[in-house]
Amino acid sequence: MKKSGVSVWFAVVLLLMSCTGGGKTVSVRSGGGDTLEWKYAVNLHAVSYEGYRVVALRNPWDTLRILHTYILVGRDRPLPDDLPEGTVVRVPLEKAVVYSSVHCGLVDELGASPSVGGVCDLRYIDLPYIKEGCRTGVVADLGSSLNPDIEKLLTLHADAVLLSPFENSGGYGRLDKLNIPIIECADYMEASALGRAEWMRFYGMLFGKEAEADSLFAGVEAEYLRWAGKVAHRKEKPTVFVDLKAGGSWYVPGGRSTVGRMLADAGSEYVFGYMSNGGAVPLSFETVYEKAAAADYWLIKYNAAGDKTYRELKNDYAPYTGFRAFRERRVYGCNMGHVPYYEETPFHPEWLLEDLIKIFHPDVEEGDGGRYFSKLAE
Repeated sequence: MKKSGVSVWFAVVLLLMSCTGGGKTVSVRSGGGDTLEWKYAVNLHAVSYEGYRVVALRNPWDTLRILHTYILVGRDRPLPDDLPEGTVVRVPLEKAVVYSSVHCGLVDELGASPSVGGVCDLRYIDLPYIKEGCRTGVVADLGSSLNPDIEKLLTLHADAVLLSPFENSGGYGRLDKLNIPIIECADYMEASALGRAEWMRFYGMLFGKEAEADSLFAGVEAEYLRWAGKVAHRKEKPTVFVDLKAGGSWYVPGGRSTVGRMLADAGSEYVFGYMSNGGAVPLSFETVYEKAAAADYWLIKYNAAGDKTYRELKNDYAPYTGFRAFRERRVYGCNMGHVPYYEETPFHPEWLLEDLIKIFHPDVEEGDGGRYFSKLAE
C-alpha cells in the first residue's frame, strides 16, 4: 500500500463533478489514506481510511465523471460518523444477487459461492453450484435481468446486487428504489485484458476474499506476461481478422479494444488494429473484405449444437469463400455452446492468449490452440 492523499485523478474528477452536479458522489475527504495501487485497471480507485474504504468507479463513457462511489464498511463495525458521500456496502457480502455467469464463476473461484443468494438469466449460467442451488432453493432464480422478480428479491434480504451497467441506461427502474446497494460491474469496459482481470481484486474486497483475489490475479498476470514475452520481439507477424457477419453488418472490434490488444500481444497483426475505438464498429461486408481478404487467419465464435464446418460456413454466406483464410483452411472456430469462452476469459485472459499464440506461432509451442479455438473441419 502506498501512503498518500487522494490521487490527482480522483481529486480532479470529483472537483469537476462538484462544479457540474453530475455523477453520484460530490465530496472528497481532505484527510490522507492508504491508496491501493492498480497496475492495469484504469477505471478503479480505492483509498483505505480508518474503519472503511472508498472505492470509486470512473465512468468509462465519460471519464471526467464518477460512475459510482462505494463506502465499504466491515459488517460487524459501527458506521463511522464522518463518512463521505457514496453507497455504503457492508462487507463481506453474505447474500448477493449476481446477474452474470462470469461473475458467478469468479465468486466461486474465490471461494465465496455460499454468498450468492440469487441470480438472473439462469438459462445462460452453466455452473453446477448455481444450477444445484436453484434446484434446492438455496439460490433464488429471479428471472430475466431486464425485468427481475422484485418481490422475490425483497424476500431474500440481499445485501447487494451485482450487475453490468450500460451507457445511457437510464437507471435500473424499481431496483433503484429498494435501498439495496447496486454494484456496477463495469469491468468489461477496461481497455486491456489484464485491466479487466484486475477487477477481481475489487470483487475480492466485496466478498471478504481480498488475499485470495490478489493471489489469483498475480498468477493470471504472471502467466499472461510469460506468454506475451514469448512473441514480443517477433518480426514475422501473421495477419488476422475475427468474427462473422451478423445481419447486414459485421461488428468489428477496434484496435484499442481488449480483443485488438490481445491479438497484438499474441504476436499477430490485426487487420483493423489501426482503428482507435475501444468497442466494436458495424461495417459492411465489402469494407471487411477489402481489409481482410488476404489475411492469414480468421477466428470465429458461434453458438451451435455441433461444431461448424467449412461447408456450413459456405452455406451461411457464400462470399465467405473469397477470404484467403477460408481457401487455405486457416479458419479457427470457438463453439460457445460447448466452450465456456465468455465465462472464463474475462478473468483468465492468459488461457486465451496461450490459445492464440499456439495458433499464430506453432513453433513457440506445438498445438493448434485447443482450449477455445480449434480448426474447422471440412
